[in-house]
Amino acid sequence: MTLFAAIVLVTACSRSGSSPDPDPPPTPVNFSFSYWTIDEKPALTTYYDVSRQPLIKFRLPAKIDKASASAAVSLTKHQGGTVPLNLTYEHSDSILVLQPTQQLNHYEKYFLEVASSLKSANGGHLQQPVQLQLVTSLDSSDKYPRITDEQLLSKVQEQTFRYFWDFAHPVSGLARERNTSGDIVTSGGSGFGIMAIVTAVHRNFITRAQALTRLQTIVAFLKNAEKVHGAFPHWLNGATGKIIPFSAKDNGADLVETGYLMQGLLTARQFFNKPDAPEAVLRADINQLWEGVEWSWFRKNNQQELYWHYSADLQWEMNLPIQGWNECLITYVLAAGAPVHTIPKSVYDEGWARNGAMRNNNNYYGVKLPLGPAMGGPLFFSHYSFLGLDPRGLKDAYADYEEQVINHTKINYQYAINNPNHYFGYSDECWGLTASDIPGGYAASSPTNDLGVIAPTAALSSFPYTPSESMKALKFFYYVLGDKLFKEYGFADAFSLKDIWVADSFLAIDQGPIIIMIENYRSGLLWNLFMSCDEVKTGLQKLGFTHPGI
Repeated sequence: MTLFAAIVLVTACSRSGSSPDPDPPPTPVNFSFSYWTIDEKPALTTYYDVSRQPLIKFRLPAKIDKASASAAVSLTKHQGGTVPLNLTYEHSDSILVLQPTQQLNHYEKYFLEVASSLKSANGGHLQQPVQLQLVTSLDSSDKYPRITDEQLLSKVQEQTFRYFWDFAHPVSGLARERNTSGDIVTSGGSGFGIMAIVTAVHRNFITRAQALTRLQTIVAFLKNAEKVHGAFPHWLNGATGKIIPFSAKDNGADLVETGYLMQGLLTARQFFNKPDAPEAVLRADINQLWEGVEWSWFRKNNQQELYWHYSADLQWEMNLPIQGWNECLITYVLAAGAPVHTIPKSVYDEGWARNGAMRNNNNYYGVKLPLGPAMGGPLFFSHYSFLGLDPRGLKDAYADYEEQVINHTKINYQYAINNPNHYFGYSDECWGLTASDIPGGYAASSPTNDLGVIAPTAALSSFPYTPSESMKALKFFYYVLGDKLFKEYGFADAFSLKDIWVADSFLAIDQGPIIIMIENYRSGLLWNLFMSCDEVKTGLQKLGFTHPGI
């Protein structure tokens, strides 16, 4: 066949047959977002401190099908309700830009969702829906009128005092464990409450006569309340005086709580010092309670340490020695100074100080910590014993206690500024980790057990140690968080900015130190009263302490 004939044949076949099929359309390719940003912050699942009209961008690997976008994206409030969004596009329609059409509320949680119905221009679908959580910024404006620093301190003391005055148990006058405790009163918290009553007289919140009447009620009740070897339990029934078990095996005496109660009673004894009969009788009744505590019994058969618990039926089954460093120094000082059932120095050295094993002497954030666990532990370690014990110039063979409490507090403060867990809200104005309520429970928060919960008592009870840092915190708590945090009995027990949570509770052991330590900062009142006790001086001297007041 010639070349010409072949060409003709091919051409003819081509004309007489059908045309070849066109290329099939590309198969839709499903996709994921290349990245997203909110106010230029890169891809996270939870955003804090979001502006009230944030700019939100999602980048796709292909052009967006605009028709699918409006139905696929939504911004909803945590409490319900949809926020209208304005949708625009960038970078050849491969970037979806969202912005609320109105300002969001301050400090509220929102959910931003992009559903899998979002499509690309070629028909692909979003492979996995995306849900982001946004928490908008705090309203930093003042919630209450500005007052002087002295007025603010007085206001906080007076409001907090109401917990121990207005909310005291109506029969015993003792402090309820917390604002939901009913008849459960706390021995240690009542010791703090007694010191708060003394403070209230000093600040003219109540009269001396009112305080005396309340103290007479308290002391009369305590004289008849159930005790074990003169020591009080953690909890009592405020109507009957009977022991209420703190836990299954803690159903008897609690020597540490007894120490806090005696700290308060001895402070009141020194304050009510007039020669008239009512105050003299009060002092005699306090002495009867104080001298009745059998501190030496809690050596557990003359061991070289004190034990925390003892009960009539379980005896020593709790088996918890009181060893340092923690909140229990006051127990050993009182036991050593007790006029009847006292302990020798060897019990302090071998039991509490563990022959020096309670020392730390490491540096955290460039701050030396003489005693205790890593990073210092919860701040109540530096509060409870030092409501009465004056740490200024207090020293023994193991530590300078002024250095201990100040440096412990500074480490806690610096930890909040450093904020290694990146918890929203931590700053030089919002700090303080100690034992408190937490969402769903209770925990001893510290730099080594940080759950993102701040307790106002931590910073405010540290006023004598870090006055400027504590004042910053007080102003933030009162002016910025005030309408959420400052309530009928002072500041709520705790809060978490990351969880948008404020406790609905007040605890005696947290409210009391706020009043007392602010007063020690302002006037030294409770330190001066407690340190004037001859028994306290005796106990400190016996244990090898030095202090300008002894």
